[in-house]
Amino acid sequence: MWAMKVAYYRAFQKVMKIFMMFLDWSEPQLLTGPGAIKKLPGVIKDKGINNVMIVTDKGLMSLHLLDGLFKQLEEDGISYTVYDGVQPNPSIENIEEARAQFVANGCQAMIAFGGGSPMDCAKAACARVVRPNKTIPQMRGQLKVRKKLPPFFAVPTTAGTGSETTLAAVVTDTKTHEKYALNDPVLRPKYAVLDPELTVGLPPHITSTTGMDALTHAVEAYIGHSNTKETSAKAEEATKLIFENLEEAYKNGKDIHAREQMLLASHYAGIAFTRAYVGNVHAIAHNLGGFYGVPHGLANAIILPYVLDFYGDTAYERLARLCECAGVAKAGQTDEQKALDFIQAIRDMNAGMNIPDKIDKIQEKDIETIAKRACKEANPLYPVPRIMDLDDCIAIIHRLMP
Repeated sequence: MWAMKVAYYRAFQKVMKIFMMFLDWSEPQLLTGPGAIKKLPGVIKDKGINNVMIVTDKGLMSLHLLDGLFKQLEEDGISYTVYDGVQPNPSIENIEEARAQFVANGCQAMIAFGGGSPMDCAKAACARVVRPNKTIPQMRGQLKVRKKLPPFFAVPTTAGTGSETTLAAVVTDTKTHEKYALNDPVLRPKYAVLDPELTVGLPPHITSTTGMDALTHAVEAYIGHSNTKETSAKAEEATKLIFENLEEAYKNGKDIHAREQMLLASHYAGIAFTRAYVGNVHAIAHNLGGFYGVPHGLANAIILPYVLDFYGDTAYERLARLCECAGVAKAGQTDEQKALDFIQAIRDMNAGMNIPDKIDKIQEKDIETIAKRACKEANPLYPVPRIMDLDDCIAIIHRLMP
């Protein structure tokens, strides 16, 4: 029975890989470099837009990171309203509040300003604007929006999620404790601002966990079975940049060069996984986030080496290449040795940035439900090196416990 399921999953993944070739993969137009945020209002004005909504969170508002944007919008005669109620794992309630505010103020466009949570909230809110008769649960899964969004501008303030270039919006249902994605090419932003000055104030622990989130995106995309030549190249470059710059950005947050390179790494990893998918790390992380509110980047950072251990020799060849990209390979090593060294390098980088190797919030009574939901998310969609069944998932979660 299991062999038949695996055969079905692999057939599904092959069909999806072919289908994906016919979708629109236009990447967002970029504004890059220190101070790039000041150029965004001019781009908005040139498009004849004079009323926008900004989706962010109260933490970023308290840091006054948006003050420069507000000032420039005012100087360019663009009206704006701010929704700053986004939670760390954006809920359906957040999304509905944002949608209502957008409609009530007659907004023409959306600016998502922040990490993955404001971007996910803004994407889903835009989906509700153009699909007023479809609920968020009804748009869960693949290609359920299918309608052009209002003009959408993404401004990442963390170098991790890559949400400024992905077709996914991850939401949390607070009633069922489920965390799931809406996936549709229409959710991909058309414009993105990569301004390293917006990331220099990130606390070290946010820098580290969001950076490891980006690495997880690159690794999972690269070792899966739905790669293209482009996604492989982007994942390799992202891995190289992360190993070269993440620890420096962690230790010296004001290093503009390291911050800029990490934004590029996150963007490249986002391009890779939005086409080639993620894998079992994300399936488990999403559900730990839904159950316990574990921050997504932190969950990914901790889970990644355990899942790579589980893949074993099914991933050695690809991990060996990433080991070379990361600059940790030694002369004369076999693929297996390089792969194992790469996994160890991930553990070492986590430890060097004070990221724990266990998740103490996990409760035994929840494990089977978490595992069932993770398997439902992963299978058949994620083209991972080794298919995970329920017992495999339960065993991995147990290893995450102190």
